[in-house]
Amino acid sequence: MLKEERQHSILNEVELHNRVLLTDLAEKLEVSIDTVRRDVKELDAENLLVKVHGGAVSLGFANHSPQQSNVYAQDKKIAIAKKAVGLLKNNSVVLIDGGTTCLELARLLPVNLKLTCFTLSLPVAMELLRKPNVETIFIGGTLSKGSQIAMGSSTINALSQIKVDYSFIGTGYVDTEFGLTEFDWDVVQTKKAVINASKKAVLLCISEKLNSQHRFKTCDLNIINTMITELEPWDSKLDAFKNLNIQIL
Repeated sequence: MLKEERQHSILNEVELHNRVLLTDLAEKLEVSIDTVRRDVKELDAENLLVKVHGGAVSLGFANHSPQQSNVYAQDKKIAIAKKAVGLLKNNSVVLIDGGTTCLELARLLPVNLKLTCFTLSLPVAMELLRKPNVETIFIGGTLSKGSQIAMGSSTINALSQIKVDYSFIGTGYVDTEFGLTEFDWDVVQTKKAVINASKKAVLLCISEKLNSQHRFKTCDLNIINTMITELEPWDSKLDAFKNLNIQIL
């Protein structure tokens, strides 16, 4: 594989999953970790991704700005966010997870909608502060430098004290058999706590992530109440998910 092709593949993986490990990239591309590390360093120097310890994150995931013009598949994530807004009612208590699709949801909340909204994402919290009728409660903890999301024991303990009407969550990988998975054990523990803190959990997921899996399991799909993609519910790409006890929007 040529260097240009390899780097294109790296960018695709980073943009789709927001965060990737060098070891996973090396395995997928069948090259050494040193080769992948050099590629990531070059892509970081070209301002195409952000190099972090042991991996890389997408620009849209790492850098929060009001314009947010560097988000991968932003039109699809906006379509998902619009569907999610339709679930909300005045005076609901909700939790919005981190990630670029959840950030689009925060951005699209109607200004007249009254909500109490918990979040563990600093970028999401900053967007919520723009909404005059949303009471924003930030759940603290150890902030990830890459994602600007709180994690760790303090975050999990705080989540154990609440029960929201809806939690809106993202995931790196989703599969009918393996459920929701991530490459990061700490992320999984936090997402489990988010799901436990909600009466209903809503998964926001672009269709490109369907039928993918990774090491650490967050939950089975039937733990999720609703899955929202940019596709129409009757799309054939969703056929395998229709046999599960889950609402598809």
